[in-house]
Amino acid sequence: MVGANAGFSRYSGPASGGQSLPTAALAAPATSANLLEVMRGLAGSTIETVERGKTIFFPGDPAEKVYLLRRGAVRLSRVYESGEEITVALLRENSLFGVLSLLTGQRSDRFYHAVAFTRVEMVTAPATSVKRAIEQDAAVGLLMLQGLSSRILQTETMIETLTHRDMSSRLVSFLLVLCRDFGVPGGEGITIDLRLSHQAIAEAIGSTRVTITRLLGDLRNAGLVQIDRKKITVFDPLALAKRFS
Repeated sequence: MVGANAGFSRYSGPASGGQSLPTAALAAPATSANLLEVMRGLAGSTIETVERGKTIFFPGDPAEKVYLLRRGAVRLSRVYESGEEITVALLRENSLFGVLSLLTGQRSDRFYHAVAFTRVEMVTAPATSVKRAIEQDAAVGLLMLQGLSSRILQTETMIETLTHRDMSSRLVSFLLVLCRDFGVPGGEGITIDLRLSHQAIAEAIGSTRVTITRLLGDLRNAGLVQIDRKKITVFDPLALAKRFS
């Protein structure tokens, strides 16, 4: 099971302050810029908003853009020949995705189905602009590699969550991941800063809405969580992890 990190502080990622770079080129060396500034400064970069449940790209779509998530959460999943769809990552703010084509040289790296898990805001840039910036400044490539590494770690965490055969343990592990990545400390515990329907949770961990409703009810009756208007508060993540480890 995914362990509980001390504090479960929400990931802040790169600083978002400062002025964006000129559209045509980077105004300063990438070593003094963060990934947000680099993405904003690329030719053709835009800010896009996608509503909850809408597809960002399908498997097999042309790899024409690179995405930096600024608000909300994005679910990446793999669809197998059997029709089963498995979540491979739940991306948080400041996550970079859609960048594999720059490393593999393939026209399409869309192995995943990317869906807005919540309403999201993204900075997008043409893949050609990103590739050109990497060729001109190795520091940009390093920033992209760091962003990709973070996404791979999130994938590994999700895979670890889904290895639990017992659905109760899988749900608890998923809640602990959400506390770590989307948790906001408060007087009563850690509130997951996402509005999560039972159906959305079920789809994320390969369960059914009926099962998730029952299991969340068990956790609530045990005094471990509180659910208010689709927001889940975990009173004590360490106690939750210990009870179901």
